[in-house]
Amino acid sequence: MPQSVALLHVPALTDVAEYAYAATVEPPARLVFTAGACPLDAEGRTVAPGDHAAQARQVMANLETALNAAGAQLNDVVKTTVYVASSRQADLVTAWEVVRDFFGDHDPPSTLLGVAVLGYTDQLVEVEAVAAVRTGA
Repeated sequence: MPQSVALLHVPALTDVAEYAYAATVEPPARLVFTAGACPLDAEGRTVAPGDHAAQARQVMANLETALNAAGAQLNDVVKTTVYVASSRQADLVTAWEVVRDFFGDHDPPSTLLGVAVLGYTDQLVEVEAVAAVRTGA
């Protein structure tokens, strides 16, 4: 079945960004909106306090689980927003590299933000996503 998501790399814009600049969704498709995936384990504890990379790995595993529950996969993602509780650009890059690696060759448009604080004690990373899943034949 053909993919619903088409990622657009725009030659007129720099290729330094490690993501597509735009994405389109071909009908018929069902949209999936996730809540922000957090670095929580099965018992609701924040994993790896102080470790941006380890938290990003847990976040992405949790995001995959949520997408799968909705019948979607990472390669169905159209857009992400990545939140990192830090004012240090290096921390944002550390979290971003984990997120990017989880997506592999699928590089949906993304926004990366440094924020003052996130919702759970010791939480450093959160990722929300929009996905599109082809419906019908």
